Amino acid sequence: MARLATVGVGDGAVVPHLVPVVFALDDDVIYTCVDHKPKRTTHLRRLANIAANPAVSLLVDHYSDDWDALWWVRVDGRAEVVDPDSADGVRGIDRLAEKYAQYREKRPAGPVIVIGHLGWHTWSAR
Repeated sequence: MARLATVGVGDGAVVPHLVPVVFALDDDVIYTCVDHKPKRTTHLRRLANIAANPAVSLLVDHYSDDWDALWWVRVDGRAEVVDPDSADGVRGIDRLAEKYAQYREKRPAGPVIVIGHLGWHTWSAR
């Protein structure tokens, strides 16, 4: 399970925003996208937040009742929203489709989030 954290401004205050996402890692770039799953709106807060502030974090973690098996990885980076038909968009969706059968069956048509300038932070109980 991965969660993408962005930050925006609402009513004059800084507002964090966290959403679950699927992702693919390709060299030093992480890709995620807006896919066909139902959403309340097409004006997604994560896209507006990235446009205003490209600093993001992606958290991937593993929970187990065996607490010796717990771990997490947080990747901080700078995000850009690109068109799915752009070179970066096609590359990102290709990488996502390699990882997820659902995207091979129905290729996403929404914007692609490209995260670069990655800083890695990890923790493990072992």
